[in-house]
Amino acid sequence: MRTILFFCFVLGCSAFAKAQSIDSVLKKYNSHSVPYISVEELKMDYDNYLILDTREKEEYDVSHLPNAIWAGKTIKDWKKHSKHTDKKVVVYCTIGVRSEDYGEELQAAGFQNVKNLYGSIFAWKNAGYTVVDAKGKPTENVHTYSRTWAKYLKSGNKVTSVSKN
Repeated sequence: MRTILFFCFVLGCSAFAKAQSIDSVLKKYNSHSVPYISVEELKMDYDNYLILDTREKEEYDVSHLPNAIWAGKTIKDWKKHSKHTDKKVVVYCTIGVRSEDYGEELQAAGFQNVKNLYGSIFAWKNAGYTVVDAKGKPTENVHTYSRTWAKYLKSGNKVTSVSKN
């Protein structure tokens, strides 16, 4: 009986640790300088945000949030929108680390209402929300950035690289 209880305890702890993984990564790598928005909050007010995908173009082409705009590698790529500094902006990446850096650049450029999507595209997909491919068609594919990050994606097809044919 003790063995069964111990086994159940270990499984429970393991499941809890995995569920907390994105939280742990964000606590470790982010300074929280850009306020978070949850996927649920974004979904409820989706049309009122300019949504910027801050990942590499290859990642964006595999899938992205509907109507998201590829932001480019730095704020310098985004200069044409700098006159819209009062617009509500959400930035996202794979899990929310790179997007915080981009959000900081937007804030420094004068953007007043920037939010970082908590858990980014992984949290969006894990919540069951739609992502689209380069043609705007719904897809189950999600670029995972790396094998390390891939373990945090619980829903959809994991894509770690794209062949250049």
